[in-house]
Amino acid sequence: MARTVKKHSLEFRNDPDLPEPPFPGSHMVFDDNYIFVSGLVAADVPGRGEVVIGDVAAETRFVLTELRRMLENAGFGMDRVVRADVHLVDLDDIDAMNAVYREFFEAGRYPARTCTESPRLFGGCRVEVTLLARQA
Repeated sequence: MARTVKKHSLEFRNDPDLPEPPFPGSHMVFDDNYIFVSGLVAADVPGRGEVVIGDVAAETRFVLTELRRMLENAGFGMDRVVRADVHLVDLDDIDAMNAVYREFFEAGRYPARTCTESPRLFGGCRVEVTLLARQA
């Protein structure tokens, strides 16, 4: 019996309010089910408000606000996020990051998450966040 293979559609998008990525990639990739959002650090978003690079709480708030804006511009909200990857320069900053992170999600509906220590992030930043959101 012949098997039918469904072809998935992919759409590669860059956010119109952000500069082109400084790497060969896209800000967001959409497939039939998910939105894959590239990692974002505060230094990726020049000229949009003041953020103090080196203040983990301020960077986390800034980055998550930008990621929420990106999802909303695509027609989705943070309630669609099913996975987050967080990279901190120093895991000792996890409590400061978590205090802000929890503000962006409904209690009891936090996405699955990985948090790692990465000794060096772009632009001297202290936190980077990557998201995976469900479309349907």
